[in-house]
Formats: sequence, C-alpha cells, structure tokens
Amino acid sequence: MDMKLELVPVPVSDVDRAKAFYTEKLGFKEEVDTQVKGVGRIVQLTPPGSACSIVIGLDIKTMPPGSIQALHLIVTDIRAARAELVERGVEVGEIQHLDLGSGSWVPGVVDDPYQSFAFFSDPDGNGWTLQGVPARP
Repeated sequence: MDMKLELVPVPVSDVDRAKAFYTEKLGFKEEVDTQVKGVGRIVQLTPPGSACSIVIGLDIKTMPPGSIQALHLIVTDIRAARAELVERGVEVGEIQHLDLGSGSWVPGVVDDPYQSFAFFSDPDGNGWTLQGVPARP
C-alpha cells in the first residue's frame, strides 16, 4: 500500500499576508483559494517541484499561528536556494551543519548529503528549514 503525504496544514493569523509570503517570497504555486461555507477560506499552496502542498486559512483551533516548526524544504543546491530566498527578501539564517562528533552547529556547507541546513520563519513564526540533499534518482 502506498501512502503519500500531500497536504500539511500551516496555521497563520493573516491569510492574505501568509499567501503573499509563500507565493511572492518563496515561489509556492497557488493551487486553491476559495471560501467554503461553514469552514472559511482555504488556500492551498505548493512548493516548486513538490508533490506535497500546504494549506492555510483553515480555522485550526488546536494549532495556534506560528506553532509549526521544522518543516523541511529539500533542495539540491542549498547555497543557490538560500541566495534566491535572500534576494526575494526572506530572512534566512546562514548555512550550517551539525558536527556529528560534538553535536554542535558549525557554520558552512559540508559535502555529505542531508547535513547542511539554513533556517527561516514565515511572518507568523512557523519555522522552515532548507536542507541540502543531492538529486534523487
């Protein structure tokens, strides 16, 4: 049986502000922006090249805005991805990696796959991570 994660709710306080951040700053594609009677506004956005989308605008009572942390965006070239986001006005931290021997964060990119990261947040404080991973076959 296949199971595919294709939609992750991200709680936000201002749908228009969040939609602008995700589409204009991060380049996510708008899939849906609609009003549903009894539910409210639903906006589904997809990162470029991803099969998984996020949904904002739902009244998620158990998840206050900014409560989602460590959502990972996997990129094949973390330097280029970080530079593009910074150019678009996203406040992205410097690229770093976790030193496996000490357990400490160290500045810079390492060539080992899955080891380089850069962190940023959306306007509500939901935390995102760029993770450098080589192209998968």
